[in-house]
Amino acid sequence: MVLNISAVLLFGAASAFAVKTRSAGGGAAVVLFLFGFFAAGTGAYEPIHNVVQASAEALAQLGN
Repeated sequence: MVLNISAVLLFGAASAFAVKTRSAGGGAAVVLFLFGFFAAGTGAYEPIHNVVQASAEALAQLGN
């Protein structure tokens, strides 16, 4: 079964959860940065998108 989720939706939900639980760790900072990045679509979009996509593909390959 393949499940596709928008990165903006995924990071938006994760950042809402981080803010709700008042997480102050490094993980919450990364989640909030990625949400802001994907939402804004800046000029740095391509390199960061490639890293996230490669990470997602690597995780998908672990299951095979």
